[in-house]
Amino acid sequence: MPHYIEPIFRPPSEASSLIFQITVGCSQNQCRFCGMYKGKRFHIRPLQEILEEINAIPAGYRLRVDRVFLADGDALVYPFDDLCTILDALYAAFPTLTRVASYASPNSLTTKCAEQLVLLHAKRLKVLYFGLESGDDVTLLNINKGFNSGRMAELAQMARDAGMKLSVTAILGLAGSGRSLQHAVATAEWVNRVNPEYFSLLTLFNRHNDDFVQTLQQCTRRELMLEAREMLQHLHPAKTILRSNHVSNFLNLAGSYPKDRMRLIADVDSALKHAGMRVGFLDEVPSYQEEYY
Repeated sequence: MPHYIEPIFRPPSEASSLIFQITVGCSQNQCRFCGMYKGKRFHIRPLQEILEEINAIPAGYRLRVDRVFLADGDALVYPFDDLCTILDALYAAFPTLTRVASYASPNSLTTKCAEQLVLLHAKRLKVLYFGLESGDDVTLLNINKGFNSGRMAELAQMARDAGMKLSVTAILGLAGSGRSLQHAVATAEWVNRVNPEYFSLLTLFNRHNDDFVQTLQQCTRRELMLEAREMLQHLHPAKTILRSNHVSNFLNLAGSYPKDRMRLIADVDSALKHAGMRVGFLDEVPSYQEEYY
């Protein structure tokens, strides 16, 4: 069975996927806001170990596996030829396999050319989860993302052109109170440019990132909701499914662009109205945090 070096993180939509941890940590483990992999030293696990774990899955279980998620933070950085071998082994081991997914940092996308991504897609690597965080270059510099918005758009578009489905995440509150609306507008414009299949919103929370959070004038609930509204108002992608169902969010949103645009904005307006009935609620800074990892 698969061997995991914890903690293991995966997107909500990969809850039923079989996870193979082919890298440990994140090769781009420098983002100031992110505490996911601060306790790990990044390394690539040996190919033979991964193949042995795939082959060790009991025969009676293999027909039940239709999705696989490759961990950790950006498994796409795995050397190309060996990654192809892993994908071939997965296809051989799981006859009902329909798709393989992975996190993909901007850094990991720089390790693959367009032709390689096309071949990986043909081998059923079909979904990449891409942490944009913000489309605002000032915010990206402040969080030490390592890439500006234009370069990330180029890399994301290369993956889309290869046939990959792209699930992009951005973080409400990441720019703090002073730059909240600029962050919202620039992020919406980035999504309009790239047109990812999925766009998800998280909310900034505390997890091994106190040094960064303390540099911000953190957004109140009112400011976060107005930031979300500003983003929704400026979003005009051709066809994108939007979600804000992460545990960090206190306002859940779900819809598809462009058809649900006005309804989503109305949902935020309704939430603002009802939340305003609770004295002081909108003026508080959300306190959600994760302490275990």
